[in-house]
Amino acid sequence: MPLRALIFDVDGTLADTEDVHRQAFNAAFADAGFDWSWGAPMYTQLLAVTGGKKRIHFYLEGMHPEILKRDDIDEVIAELHKQKTAYYVAAMNEGRVPLRPGIERVLREARNEGLTLAIATTTTPVNVQSLLEAAIGPEALDWFDAIGAGDCVDHLKPAPDVYLWVLDKLGLDPEDCLAIEDSANGLKASLAAGVPTLITHCPYTAHHDFAGALKVLDGLGDDIDIAELKKIHNQ
Repeated sequence: MPLRALIFDVDGTLADTEDVHRQAFNAAFADAGFDWSWGAPMYTQLLAVTGGKKRIHFYLEGMHPEILKRDDIDEVIAELHKQKTAYYVAAMNEGRVPLRPGIERVLREARNEGLTLAIATTTTPVNVQSLLEAAIGPEALDWFDAIGAGDCVDHLKPAPDVYLWVLDKLGLDPEDCLAIEDSANGLKASLAAGVPTLITHCPYTAHHDFAGALKVLDGLGDDIDIAELKKIHNQ
């Protein structure tokens, strides 16, 4: 089956954004008067939960269950996530997070060879937009025929919903595509949708179980080109 499309995750795959997310959460907590601080080891564990609001709720269940009894807890969590997103977008707009090595080159090569590009992520659309515009330019959004983000589906990764949504938008079969993910939850989602998957893990996910991936790499670097991606897809 020839490769017709590349479907990229965002956080940890297009760019090493996870630590920027962590710092943005901590800034939002401080603004709200909470003395919570997520260090890297804790955030590594919290990444098992996809979606920022769900991640906050999961943290509170384990560390501050009394706060979950507040009548306005849903509003509190929503406001914290909104403020966190504002900090994250500001960091992106300042150009503090480049794309991972090899990403822009592969994107450009894929376009030159007529491959379809898409995104399947659990993050918010504004996070995707701010990263692409800052790292490449406003034109980068038009490179992708479908951008499936956290607002498109009811169930986030590891559920396959966002991949199924993207495949429907592209009008392609799963076997036509190669997903590029960095995490176990992302891999579970893509495989559940039937999409062959390449893993390029990041520092926060290097310890994950990637059973079922076609190949596991520490990045695309300078060695992985479209010819190699086609070879991986067809193995």
